[in-house]
Amino acid sequence: MGRFRKYMFESEADRELISDEHYNMAYKKVKRIKGFYSHLRIYLIINVLLIISNLSRNFIGSGFNEERLFEWHTYSTALFWGIGLLAHALSVYGRDIFFSDAWEERKIKEIMDKKSANTKWQ
Repeated sequence: MGRFRKYMFESEADRELISDEHYNMAYKKVKRIKGFYSHLRIYLIINVLLIISNLSRNFIGSGFNEERLFEWHTYSTALFWGIGLLAHALSVYGRDIFFSDAWEERKIKEIMDKKSANTKWQ
């Protein structure tokens, strides 16, 4: 829906909510995550089809050729596109995809709990 059309059909309360900075940031984040999942879905579908087509080439005449499993061109598209998909994931989720602030807090709490458990009996 275009910006003008969207503005026409919104109520006054909706306009106040949309102008909220936090809402706009969350909306953009959700759109980026949705875009990443669409990219991932297309990546999986296309690469499965490409790998199957590479493996079953000339299947009718000569049967399944197991040597094609280990050929470079069978997986090269998936590899290079996967690198691009990884870059997309890092741009959406940020660099803290594995070690986020919540993970740091859990680890600190875990270490502190271990320390307190060890010092109680000494």
